[in-house]
Amino acid sequence: MNTASASQSRPLEGLTVIDLTRALAGPYATLLLAGLGAKVIKVEEPKGGDLARENSPYLGRDGVIVERAHDDDISLSHLTRARGKYGVSLDLKSAEGRAVFLDLAAKADIVVENFTAGTADRLGVGYEACRAVNPRIVFASLSGFGATDRDGGKAMDVIIQALSGAMFTSGEPGHPPVRIGIPIADMLAPVFTVIGILAAIEQRHRTGTGQHVDVSMLGALTSFVAIENWSAMAAAGMASRTGLTVQRLSPFGVFECADGYVAVVAVHEPLARGLFAAMGQPELAQDPRFANRDARVANATELEARINAWSRTLPTAEVVRLLEAQKVPVAPVRHPEDALVDPRVVERMETMEVHHPRYGSNIDLRTAGIPIQFSGAATGFDDVLPVQIGEHNEEILRELLGYDDARIAALKAAGTL
Repeated sequence: MNTASASQSRPLEGLTVIDLTRALAGPYATLLLAGLGAKVIKVEEPKGGDLARENSPYLGRDGVIVERAHDDDISLSHLTRARGKYGVSLDLKSAEGRAVFLDLAAKADIVVENFTAGTADRLGVGYEACRAVNPRIVFASLSGFGATDRDGGKAMDVIIQALSGAMFTSGEPGHPPVRIGIPIADMLAPVFTVIGILAAIEQRHRTGTGQHVDVSMLGALTSFVAIENWSAMAAAGMASRTGLTVQRLSPFGVFECADGYVAVVAVHEPLARGLFAAMGQPELAQDPRFANRDARVANATELEARINAWSRTLPTAEVVRLLEAQKVPVAPVRHPEDALVDPRVVERMETMEVHHPRYGSNIDLRTAGIPIQFSGAATGFDDVLPVQIGEHNEEILRELLGYDDARIAALKAAGTL
């Protein structure tokens, strides 16, 4: 656990979350809650479990492999997304399974689901059913198009990137749209879901009652796309797709070096003059085409061509050195493997090592931490993981719900667990 002090607790300790989510978007929301200290109980179907269990690659006795070879090989997707969560198995399509779930909801503070809109209600485990047994419940639905949508169908990250306009903003003019390399919709929507959950918990402190929190992946990503003034730029004749640079802020973006790429920001006058000095062309600051911000934007194509003509002749490290000497913001474009071991993020546990519970690895496997620091609290994950489906059935059913051995045995015999 990431602790600033051994005596510090985590902010959400004492809260219990019932996690009905699967794949990525929902499990990332509950992962954040787990890392902030909530007790997360992950509910999976008895047969098959979370879809992420079948995601390649796998980690096991043979190291990292593409195809599962042994029963105890674990998908790295599951290994990373299920950290810090207790696992129970429930057949929610059975009356007995629904009854057990509602017993869990009666004891919980939060339920999170990311079924297709309407599915939780059809199963009898939606907000109204949970509110009936626990008026204080905060019930969060994370879906592709919102809980009120009945026609949108299933949504995957690439579908949301396409519909939101985000995909069209990436790429060169006249070329195909570019899928953003990380599953941005799957990661952004759960952050808004957690914000909504915590806001509802805060309101519950005042009102004593819970509520339904409804977040759509399309709405979350489109709200980010909408931060830019696309219509205004079109009216002004400014291109909406400019590839590696943002021409309305020129010079701003990614430029080619002899052995790689650098990101450069030289928007304001002192930065632009610093860039020109680093290029060995200080006279550009007096050129009417580049002498002020509006002129640089109006002549962005020519200015960027001049920058690339300079940077392409030098190694990345030299371009960085020259620009840093002029106090111009610059950074090499790194491979994710290099970025994840940056000492700054490692020290703050914003990335963390991930391990198979039984086997070691000769590879530094890293995954997401909790990128929030508190002055009076800690973050981190409980040392639990549902390796097998229903890993913690007996522990949760006995300790949280008070079920006896006979009832647990009957549930197992009926195939409910």
